[in-house]
Amino acid sequence: MHSLPVMPPDKAFIGGEWVASATTLKVEGPSHGETISQIARCGHREVENAALAADKAFSGQLGSWSSWSARRRGEWLLVLADAIKNDHDRLAALECADTGKPMAQADADITACERYFRFYGGAADKLHGETIPFDNGFAVMTLREPYGVCAQIIPWNYPAQIFGRCVAAALAAGNTVVLKPAEDACLSVLRLAELASECGLPAGALNVVPGLGREAGVALAAHSGIQHLSFTGSPETGTLVAQAAARHHVPVTMELGGKSPQIIFADADLDAALDAVVKGIVQNAGQTCSAGSRLLIQEEVAEAFLSRLADRFSSLRCDAGEADADCGPLINARQKSVLESRLASALADGVKVLAEGRLAEAAPAGGHFVVPQVLVGIPDGHELLREELFGPVLVVQCFKGESDALAQANATDFGLCAGVWTADGGRQLRLAKQIRSGQVFVNNYGAAGGIELPFGGVGRSGHGREKGFEGLRSFTRIKTVAIRHG
Repeated sequence: MHSLPVMPPDKAFIGGEWVASATTLKVEGPSHGETISQIARCGHREVENAALAADKAFSGQLGSWSSWSARRRGEWLLVLADAIKNDHDRLAALECADTGKPMAQADADITACERYFRFYGGAADKLHGETIPFDNGFAVMTLREPYGVCAQIIPWNYPAQIFGRCVAAALAAGNTVVLKPAEDACLSVLRLAELASECGLPAGALNVVPGLGREAGVALAAHSGIQHLSFTGSPETGTLVAQAAARHHVPVTMELGGKSPQIIFADADLDAALDAVVKGIVQNAGQTCSAGSRLLIQEEVAEAFLSRLADRFSSLRCDAGEADADCGPLINARQKSVLESRLASALADGVKVLAEGRLAEAAPAGGHFVVPQVLVGIPDGHELLREELFGPVLVVQCFKGESDALAQANATDFGLCAGVWTADGGRQLRLAKQIRSGQVFVNNYGAAGGIELPFGGVGRSGHGREKGFEGLRSFTRIKTVAIRHG
């Protein structure tokens, strides 16, 4: 079994200190199905103390975060970025063991986390208000002010990356943070909190309360001391979180998954499209909100393209994260069971497996593996075309022309991402405007993560935007100041 670096303590990080909880939770490595560590099982008490510490840090009663200038905050974020770079190997090993993702993907995630802190470090002192022309005798301006204490509930699929995109932006804008990571994978997050403390972050500016969603998550979402809440997860849980926050009129940013299409026309660069289609669903074993989980292919090129796609999938290898194969395991036994049940039901409905990868001979017996696969022959309106599976499963539909492709692309309540592959410039713009989606990628998919690119969905995919300057602005509220000077 892959050897792990020294783990962060099995405690919460509150007010700049590591605090023991009454009980702990075992951490299971999905590649082997074995316990690799323990984390704190926080509840109402720890969340209350973390919110209080964050409020004191924001209001100036604890530490000095509220008194730091924007430039100084940015400089500190850059210091933490350097610390993440120096600790890259350790963080990547934690991410690989904790999530099961191949080491190359874990490496990319830690690099992305570092980049978030660099981007927002450079952006912190560039968050400007405006002056507004008004009646004679008035000077009117808008100020962008931090909310205060920001709650962040993040998922298990990209803990380090999402820590970066949420925490870096919130701190850059001048907020303080109480973060609840997913109980399935939060070891990298705990190490990042430790690095932040080592880099001199004032006590209480960042607090991490691991634990179960139904305990720590519920307590945090409903806390009266929270001024802003960010959540990434399922639409069902997102609804409950939003309802809890609404009781205190707390604004929320919700990223709730997707059923994203990759639409390939006959005039597309099929070689480039093939690479993107495979990567778009196999990355992180398909456990990605923005996964390209639907392939829409024009009839004229469908047979040839699907033949090549089948060859590629047949060569994919599934193995433990440290083996750095094409695909790692699912996060836990429950996720595997649910996915296998849904696939069995689909096969009973007449759906066919066009191609599938293989499990490496040396893959650990206790790992939660589901091999990558391509499904065809899916009845119109079937749940496979509408609902997120969160696994390495690509579903295929054929279309005749542009209007047919658009109708199929929009035939889901989700709307997070879409890919359009065509050489026709007019078609590129028409579809980019008409597809119901928060992001549309033309002749690419994902734009290499796009730290700078606003990210978020429509419909069941959520609301609000993260990443880029839009993500930074989302952690501020506007104050209008009108001065009558005569």
